[in-house]
Amino acid sequence: MTLFTREGGKMTAMARGAKKPASRLAAVTQPFTHGSFLIRTGRGMGTLEQGEPIDSMRHIREDLEATAYASYVVELIDKLTEDNERISGIYSLLYEALHAINEQYDPEAIALFVEWKMLPIAGIHPILHQCANCGATEGEFAFSFMQIGFICHRCFHVDKHAIRISPSQLKLIRTFYTVPINRVGNLTLKKTTKIFMKKLVRTIYDEQVGIRLKSRSFLDQLDSTPELLPRKEKPKESGE
Repeated sequence: MTLFTREGGKMTAMARGAKKPASRLAAVTQPFTHGSFLIRTGRGMGTLEQGEPIDSMRHIREDLEATAYASYVVELIDKLTEDNERISGIYSLLYEALHAINEQYDPEAIALFVEWKMLPIAGIHPILHQCANCGATEGEFAFSFMQIGFICHRCFHVDKHAIRISPSQLKLIRTFYTVPINRVGNLTLKKTTKIFMKKLVRTIYDEQVGIRLKSRSFLDQLDSTPELLPRKEKPKESGE
């Protein structure tokens, strides 16, 4: 099993007998479980000696859409981190993302937060506080995949394929990238806004990082066949 811990980062451990129904480790080794774990370490892979569940993330495990987005969040963080690598802020990001999805916040918006915030871990540092070409902080802006950041209207000529963005879209991108999930609250966005933000960040991952995630393929399938999801009461949408 793979654990992401506050103290040691990502760890891999054997949980012997955990698949047996009567095992004392059966509950604590379920996917997405938040718990307290005791691992015996030595040469090679550690061994899970005991564990105590703190939160089983019931909604995530019972709701298909929540499961799909939580799986994407977990796989993305897993792909971009190494065992025993301690990276500041990643544990908190994972913890806040899964708890927000479990509390039935918009899982698609939560996944977008994680995607934008994991870019530096992937080695990508988008320039979002000023024009990536001239340093200007005022004017009209576009997002440039060539520059990996904003460019102002004075510099549109450096990337003819840059995507024009509105002031509210600019502010939202900065929010996704810089503001902690637990400080945003129950952010609700229009579907068109989420599609736009998803296109931006996933193009960066596709062109600059090159990782391929199985969970993303399933999310794409859900987007193309929404009838697979049970009908839910739609929250009041806000934002761009």
